[in-house]
Amino acid sequence: MASTNTTTKTTDKNKPNNNKKKQTPESQFNYNLNFYSKSKDLQSAISLYKSAILNKIHLNQHHFNTLLYLCSISLNDSSKKDLALEYGFVIFDHMVKINCIKPNEASITAVARLAAAKGDGDYAFNLVKDMGVYNELPRLRTYDPVLLCFCEKLEAVKAYEVEDHMLSMGVDLEELEISALLKVSIGTRNEERVYGYLQKLRKTVRCVKEETAKIIEDWFNGFEANGKELDVSLVREAVSRNGGGWHGIGWIGKGKWEVKRGNVDMDGKCCCCGDHMACADIGDMETENFALSLAGFAMEREVKANFREFQDWLDRNASYEAIVDGANIGLYQQNFAEGEFSISQLDAVVKELYDQSGKWPLIVLHSKRVRALLENPSQRNLIQEWMEKDVLYTTPHGSNDDWYWLYAAVKLRCLLVTNDEMRDHIFELLGSSFFLKWKERHQVRYTFVKGNLKLEMPPPFSVVIQESEKGSWHVPITSDGNEDSAQNWVCITRPSACDAPHKDETSQNGHHACVGKSLKPCEPNGITKKIDSEDSFIHSENKPATLTGKRKERSTCQLNLELDK
Repeated sequence: MASTNTTTKTTDKNKPNNNKKKQTPESQFNYNLNFYSKSKDLQSAISLYKSAILNKIHLNQHHFNTLLYLCSISLNDSSKKDLALEYGFVIFDHMVKINCIKPNEASITAVARLAAAKGDGDYAFNLVKDMGVYNELPRLRTYDPVLLCFCEKLEAVKAYEVEDHMLSMGVDLEELEISALLKVSIGTRNEERVYGYLQKLRKTVRCVKEETAKIIEDWFNGFEANGKELDVSLVREAVSRNGGGWHGIGWIGKGKWEVKRGNVDMDGKCCCCGDHMACADIGDMETENFALSLAGFAMEREVKANFREFQDWLDRNASYEAIVDGANIGLYQQNFAEGEFSISQLDAVVKELYDQSGKWPLIVLHSKRVRALLENPSQRNLIQEWMEKDVLYTTPHGSNDDWYWLYAAVKLRCLLVTNDEMRDHIFELLGSSFFLKWKERHQVRYTFVKGNLKLEMPPPFSVVIQESEKGSWHVPITSDGNEDSAQNWVCITRPSACDAPHKDETSQNGHHACVGKSLKPCEPNGITKKIDSEDSFIHSENKPATLTGKRKERSTCQLNLELDK
């Protein structure tokens, strides 16, 4: 048998394969540039760029942006940094001046990074401010190199100017940016700015990163406050108005700070100073705006007359402490062949809430569902009883229950019993930050295990930066990912504040403190109830034997339902 000679072709993985037939110089350049970009080979990309200039290959915006991006990501490599700085600005000038290509946000972000690495924050900031010329809008990543450059150089005034420009363009700061501004304010001993950025940090993040925690600790360890001496009642009023957990008045008290790290127990008590963490809610103004916003969205999508009728009815019947999403509870775990609306589940929730406070909650249920329940003889009596006691509000035909129960809970500042995660298109309209904060303080979830109801009340305190009426601060730190490890906090107090008498019966927001595992979390109305065990509540001693007193006005829908029977 004749032997056959074979040759094995080897390819260098660090070099592009240019064996494709009939490639134009432009397509070959594009292929090679993409290859070098993926492999982050700046040296080869620069050589390719210079070759393209010599061969007069037309370069487009994508080509320039790829080269600028490669330069910007090479800044962290000491072996590539000089080359990146040398050619980055040459490539940008070539792009704008020679080829007359308008840079976009990606181009300017890359060059801003190069300028910041060179220490030229002014050049980078001018690029950002001139983006309007190119009909481009800056993003957070566009501002970061400029802001961080000024902050690192302790050029505080320029850093604040960048922040103002960001806000004017509708770009929100995140933890990285606030921490940088906090650090430059500390470096320049600007006490007022430090206080302001601590408040911004509180509004922006729930827990701070370790790097931010160290910045905060450094400030308080080296800062002896000469704060205001204010009437405690005024401070408490500010705390209550803001929803609890902060007052925003400014530094309070005098003397050195004690900075420690520790934990907060399950009831919200700091193991370092004994303070109890507050149940932080959205403030009075935010609540009012939230309710107005909800009503506006609802009337765009509902029959205006129907929703206005509900608003008027709610204004006249505003004593409820809990709102119940009737459909969500009645249909819970009913997705099986014989499953149907479970009025017994709904009744269990209503009775549990009544046992808890001695007051009936408000059930919101669609008129179509109520009509069906009234047609069932075994269920009719309970529905009629709810109507008589003004426990039930029936929403009209064609309406969406969600608008009604959510508006009621926000307007009355009370608890909302539902397992609805509120993630659909309705709730997307409301934004996420303060809405999530509101949900944490007001949503009551539930389960039925073998027919037994368990209500999951809001947590007894909020894991968020807190500022007490005594001027102390507590800062939660992002966990290390270990579920078994306790939440770490920075406790910042003064000896004088720690020595002040604690009033365990009153928390920072003017409500009853959540002390002891037998207490239910603080609620917006300030009522604290004891629980007998994990699954049941002790009946209130003041619970009336029968429901008596003034009857409330019923909605038109309820009256119509009764007339139809």
